[in-house]
Amino acid sequence: MPIELPEGYKPSESEEYMNPMQLEYFKRKLVAWRDDLLKESRDTMEHLREENWHEADIADRASLETEAGVELRTRNRYLKLIAKIDQALRRIEKGEYGYCEETDEPIGLRRLEARPVATLTIEAQERHEKMERQYSDDD
Repeated sequence: MPIELPEGYKPSESEEYMNPMQLEYFKRKLVAWRDDLLKESRDTMEHLREENWHEADIADRASLETEAGVELRTRNRYLKLIAKIDQALRRIEKGEYGYCEETDEPIGLRRLEARPVATLTIEAQERHEKMERQYSDDD
């Protein structure tokens, strides 16, 4: 059963971390974000279907194909983001949302507000990125 959120509700540090209202807030935020991304993807696909691909001028056709390539790469990034959103929604359902996958520490409301699909605390993310740089520098 969905939880009713007061109008204008924002999670607060003074509340219990990841209480039902906070979880509902982030769930709604994630669902709305996913819906927006899906709508944009559908709009892009419709636009590409309607495009006149039989441009006589080769420069015009090249420009169209370049624009289509950029749009498709953007939509591909959206699909990856949608997968992350779906994973975050599953974490909410399992009661794991908001906690670091590596340390089980709270990720923090400010970080989740900025990046609702975050799975690591800032510190764990920095360690992860540092390790990636070290290994990529070794190649």
